[in-house]
Amino acid sequence: MKKIAFLLMVCCLPLFAVSCGQAPILAEVGQPAPDFTLVDRNGKTWTLSELKGQVVFVNFWATWCPPCREEMPSMQRLYTMLPQDKFKMLAVLNRDDPALADNFTGKFGITMPILDDQSNTVGQKYGLTGVPETFIVDKQGVLREKFIGPAKWDSPGFVQMLMRYIEQ
Repeated sequence: MKKIAFLLMVCCLPLFAVSCGQAPILAEVGQPAPDFTLVDRNGKTWTLSELKGQVVFVNFWATWCPPCREEMPSMQRLYTMLPQDKFKMLAVLNRDDPALADNFTGKFGITMPILDDQSNTVGQKYGLTGVPETFIVDKQGVLREKFIGPAKWDSPGFVQMLMRYIEQ
């Protein structure tokens, strides 16, 4: 009996040690946005912390997601509407085939940067529950807004919200 108890303790000790580790820090509105570095489909490297001084729109999406595909044209219109020197839009392809994203963006004239997060590394940092999810990061790198689900991003309410952050 003592041997069985000893074996159970030896087997369970590593599990106990791992479970006592700290939980990962997830994106939280009002806190600094988790930093990340990803490469876009044109080969350019984007690091969120290097975009301080600009408002950053981070949208997680996938080609297999109908609501993601539906909101993409309004994102493109917003992207072309706001000042490029004060606003960046990063569309993060989450757990999807980059070739499918290339086909989709080419077909619909999408010109915003499409970043590749096939492994969901950044998605995990942001605590994604699904796609689409959108995060607005202010000029100081603080996460200010989180939206779950699709939106008509070029509607007056969203444009006004983003302009308030841009003008701060």
